[in-house]
Amino acid sequence: MKVELKEIDSGRLIEIHLTGKLVKEDYEAFLPTVERLVKQHGKIRMFVELHEFHGWTAGALWEDIKFDAKHFSDIDRLAIVGETKWEKGMAAFCKPFTTARVRYFDHTKTAEAREWLSEK
Repeated sequence: MKVELKEIDSGRLIEIHLTGKLVKEDYEAFLPTVERLVKQHGKIRMFVELHEFHGWTAGALWEDIKFDAKHFSDIDRLAIVGETKWEKGMAAFCKPFTTARVRYFDHTKTAEAREWLSEK
């Protein structure tokens, strides 16, 4: 898995670019950054871009469930940008696990996703 993080707007927005299959160690790589930004700003916004994404290992899925439970109300908006129908379905599936406004954007609509995240 390749994970890239980028902080925007002094850390109020975090971009996470994921390629491949998520493993437990990937969460260990980006969770400290998310934790720090939540502590610093309260609520944050997230841009998650999936490219050639192949899902999670069992260990990574468990980390994702724990993340969702811990940060249920820490994310204001979540934009998921993907390439496939199942990724769009994944965006709908995650809505009950967060108070965030969640929207899926096709990879051709990346600029629209960023614009939505930057709205006041």
